[in-house]
Amino acid sequence: MAKKKDLGKGIRALISGIDNAPGKTVPMGKSNPVQTTSSNYISIDKIEPNPYQPRNEFDDEALKNLVASIKIHGIIQPITVNKIGAGKYRIISGERRFRAAKALGLAEVPVFVREAGDQELLEMALIENIQRADLNPIEIAISYQRLIDEFDLTHDTVSDRVGKKRSTISNYIRLLKLSPDAQNALRADKISMGHAKVLAGIESPSTQLSVLNTILDKKLSVRQAEKLLNQAPPPKRKIATTVSSGHSAEMKKIIDQLSEKFGTKVKVNRDNKGSGKIEIGFNTDDHFNHILDNILD
Repeated sequence: MAKKKDLGKGIRALISGIDNAPGKTVPMGKSNPVQTTSSNYISIDKIEPNPYQPRNEFDDEALKNLVASIKIHGIIQPITVNKIGAGKYRIISGERRFRAAKALGLAEVPVFVREAGDQELLEMALIENIQRADLNPIEIAISYQRLIDEFDLTHDTVSDRVGKKRSTISNYIRLLKLSPDAQNALRADKISMGHAKVLAGIESPSTQLSVLNTILDKKLSVRQAEKLLNQAPPPKRKIATTVSSGHSAEMKKIIDQLSEKFGTKVKVNRDNKGSGKIEIGFNTDDHFNHILDNILD
């Protein structure tokens, strides 16, 4: 597993300039003044797709339209690549343009050549697609999880890298706990992210599938789906709470609500002057992240 590392100038600096020359085809051998690396025409046979490409679904109709556009106007925005060996390059961004060029039988394409390691490749591909709204939520979730697993990053570090709130990262990753049916429904836009978050909170696979089918059959809104769960909540394990003596009935009720919200034991110590502390227990990193999300959202 790769070690965590500081990217120094950061991911935004690495991808800055990719779209700084709209409407201009880059001549062979000339450098774009905004770029810190070279721009050239390269044989299409020397370029390979990015194995870290977050997007695994490409719209056929959109690709056909791009082919038609390139046939008339050429490739206006160069493909950004990384040199991986003698005469070989790997795509950082622009795989749709690459596919369209291959479909047209083009011998060479304009490229920007940048230096990037595996982590930078994944980050740049992820951010480039997110900025263009090209990824579905499951693809985004898988990409975030890959950053965490393959490069030993935390949710906080991923948040910094991609410029998203930490809670957003956690919410996306939680989608990977959805059943295959629910994930497919989300991919196909049959349910929204809001519906998915409701379903992700259901631990029982059979209950999750039942609620999903009800959402689809009755075309429920997110609020209606939430109401459906509240009407028939699944049985919950009673969470123990520790309450200092002398608490009022109202304070005991608050402590019970906190325990229920965080799904863990909550301890409150409070003196007669009103000062004290709240202790919230957690069992795993995922449990800790769940508690943080509830506090920070």
